[in-house]
Amino acid sequence: MTTYVISGGFKQGSAERLVVAAAMAPAVQTVQAWRFKVRPGLIEVEADPARFRTMQDPHARSLHLGCGAALLNLRLAAAQLGREPVLRLSPDRSRPMLLATVRLAGPHRTTRLERALYAATMGPVLWRQSYGDERPAVPVVNELAHAARLEGAALHLLPAGPAVLTTRGDGPDEWLRAGQALQRVTVTGATRAVSASYLYDVADIPGVESILEHGDTPQVLVKLARTAISGTRP
Repeated sequence: MTTYVISGGFKQGSAERLVVAAAMAPAVQTVQAWRFKVRPGLIEVEADPARFRTMQDPHARSLHLGCGAALLNLRLAAAQLGREPVLRLSPDRSRPMLLATVRLAGPHRTTRLERALYAATMGPVLWRQSYGDERPAVPVVNELAHAARLEGAALHLLPAGPAVLTTRGDGPDEWLRAGQALQRVTVTGATRAVSASYLYDVADIPGVESILEHGDTPQVLVKLARTAISGTRP
């Protein structure tokens, strides 16, 4: 369950729409251990220690990955409202529980792609399932790699077949970027009839050394597969 607090500056319906969209994002450990505070023109995203599983995730890596996915959904929802979302990661070092803020600037003209991606966030969560074994066509894989780059990450195909999502460096901000990239890859794939399954323990991935540059950090192993479901082209 995702919690939020409204302190003014938003219409109730608009705030609920943003938070509901963010809450549709998958959580890595099935617990959405974050909460939203809606302030005048600003949404704060905080870690929620009461729901944080420190035993399984002592460094909060999975919390940041899942929160990153929620941030991508929130930004797409803001775009649907005609507002330009301005994201800041870790905006206040004196508040370690404050993971990010999204300021709603504007106006924003929603693109066809944003509408398609937002619709995909409302669909089934495909983070843990794969519906086929056939790899998507090269142009689709390239499109998914471009989606990852838009969020400051990279998607590399491995010789054995799967792909690995990487960031430059490693740490809380990079985990948040990886989570946003992972969600953008997922919803972009959904518009192209592509599903994905993921592995978050990326230690000792065979063949990964051959495709990484200095400073690249593997974050998530991704298996992409074509589905029998028709995608919606923006």
